[in-house]
Amino acid sequence: MLERHASRATRRAREFEAFVAGAAGRLLHAATLLTAEAPDDNPRARRLLTLSLAHTYASWDRLHGEDPYDRTRQYLVTRFARGTWHHYGALGRSRPHPASPLAPLTPQERLILVLRLHEGVAEEQTAALLGLSPERVRAIRHRATSILLHRPRGPAPAVTAAKAVRS
Repeated sequence: MLERHASRATRRAREFEAFVAGAAGRLLHAATLLTAEAPDDNPRARRLLTLSLAHTYASWDRLHGEDPYDRTRQYLVTRFARGTWHHYGALGRSRPHPASPLAPLTPQERLILVLRLHEGVAEEQTAALLGLSPERVRAIRHRATSILLHRPRGPAPAVTAAKAVRS
């Protein structure tokens, strides 16, 4: 009996290690996008990923055919949303790293963009996961996309009075 438990624990550990080897890079990238940290300096994203993987490992035997990647991503997203809500109030603006491509977005906008565009989660699933209506998810995604596509490139050159008179 003891040997059977040891064998099951060894198999579980091997399966989980194989999952982590295949999925950790993509999940870390998603967590880094969510936290809007620099890719090479992302302690919040790494902590978020570690907590998500620990939660998945703890429930590994109860997955029963469910995709462990989906379970880990779901926990990562809900943990990020709850943590952001708690620390910044109502998914308010945290202090993103300026090198992050999603820095001009609010955490809620980053969350929806990462789920919809980076992870490819359907609009209805995203809405259900976040407790929003699909129309609200669509509106936030459109707003976030327009912010990223139409953000200012830098200060406009100043027009001097002499140039304005010559024209």
